[in-house]
Amino acid sequence: MAQVACLGILVADLLCRPVDRYPGRGELVLVDEMSLHTGGCAANTGVDLVKIGIETAVLGKVGNDGLGDFVRNKLGTTGIDTQGIVVDPVTNTSGTSVLVFSDGERSFVHYVGANATYKVSDVRWDVIEGAKILHVAGHFLMPGFDGVPCAQVMKEAQQRGLITTLDTAGAPRSDWGELVTPVLPYVDYALPSENEAQVITGQTDVSKIADWFLERGVKYCGLKRGAEGSYLKTADGQEISKPIFRVNAFDTTGSGDAFVAGFLTGLVMGWSLEDTLTFGNATGAICATYVGATAGMKTLAEILDFIKTTPMG
Repeated sequence: MAQVACLGILVADLLCRPVDRYPGRGELVLVDEMSLHTGGCAANTGVDLVKIGIETAVLGKVGNDGLGDFVRNKLGTTGIDTQGIVVDPVTNTSGTSVLVFSDGERSFVHYVGANATYKVSDVRWDVIEGAKILHVAGHFLMPGFDGVPCAQVMKEAQQRGLITTLDTAGAPRSDWGELVTPVLPYVDYALPSENEAQVITGQTDVSKIADWFLERGVKYCGLKRGAEGSYLKTADGQEISKPIFRVNAFDTTGSGDAFVAGFLTGLVMGWSLEDTLTFGNATGAICATYVGATAGMKTLAEILDFIKTTPMG
């Protein structure tokens, strides 16, 4: 039985590295590496959780195509419970071309695909039943589920006794704040990136960003801050900041999802908020030292050893 149910976007990622300039029209640019991976917030976070040692189910939608078969089979081989993955008979599987620059930064070409057709009736509550956490991963990239439908599911999850967590993703739009607001009263932990949260709230100061979420019903607002580490504010005003671990970043693809997996691990384990943030920073840092969104994730014991031996700041 899963301890965490990750519901959200499922994507087939084609990684190209390094890409330090875009080809002109009709031009060919060679790269050193090209590889196919599972991607999307729900898939990435789910794989990382299983590698850490947390029993996990993934829920979402793929197409009835080769990429959909790849995503379901690949996730299944990791030990993830894939019963909650629905197959759309019409719409193709979501895909992303990930262009990785030499410094590890990335650009994306994305096709929303079957993620757009996921809806409340697709949710497999029998798969979620018994989990400790329902994590919605990729709000803003599931137009059939974002907003009010997501709120319905999160409310039901809380009524069933689950902790609810929310991560966001997508190309910034001016309506993000309005779209996510109905969901927030049913979110225990909001975990967006700082950049996404700035778009959602219209604020730039991390404390004011957090206040925007907390005033709309979230109990805890955590921010992924990239090179600045992570930040969390509670409904009673407590603020915690944790610095990054110093590593040689090779590919930051999936680092935000890896942070979330580390954070969810802390919630499952019942750790303090300080230790939970630190563990999330560690999983995010480890992810960035490997090519691909999930290739480098370690076991719980290995990550705890990383925390003991790796400098921060």
